Amino acid sequence: MGHSQAEKAASRERVLRIAARKVRTDGVGGLGVADVMKEAGLTHGGFYKHFASRDDLVTQAAAAALTEGSAKMERAARKNERDARAGLLDAYLSEQHRDTPATGCALVPLGAAAGRDGTDGDVHLKDAYERQVRAYLDLIAGLDENAGDAEDARAEAVLTLSALVGAVLMSRAVADGDLSDEILETVNRRLKHRAEPRPAQA
Repeated sequence: MGHSQAEKAASRERVLRIAARKVRTDGVGGLGVADVMKEAGLTHGGFYKHFASRDDLVTQAAAAALTEGSAKMERAARKNERDARAGLLDAYLSEQHRDTPATGCALVPLGAAAGRDGTDGDVHLKDAYERQVRAYLDLIAGLDENAGDAEDARAEAVLTLSALVGAVLMSRAVADGDLSDEILETVNRRLKHRAEPRPAQA
């Protein structure tokens, strides 16, 4: 790759990284091309060297934001060597995750936009969102050592992921800090309780 091509690729990657962060914090509707280009240190006029349109940038930024989550969740889980599932719960339902949406899971801020996809002209996010949901479900199911069979593990993964995303969404949305903490702590405690080994049936 020539020097100019390498610079162009690096600039595009920088724009995409900034846009992905903004999508996590402001959603797809709040992504402004001028702001992204300015933060990237590039001119607004140079935008079309990298992307076909704002919708193209939004789609790619959202997909990038979603995809980045898998590696982060897996790393969080592996930090707890004795109980990977508990490690994932502790990281996802932490105050740090709640308070730093720019680096958090994109399933939380992008759910509403993906739900509107195809109904009001919004950017096409459903496929990227679904791929990430499926990836998370596979990851979570694989961490549940106490699940009975594959069907049970899948069902618990669906419940767990739904609770995780919903808890972070609500904890960010409420004004009362104590209630916000309660949501995170209660969901964490209850999900861990569900994972405890059940006594054998007589």
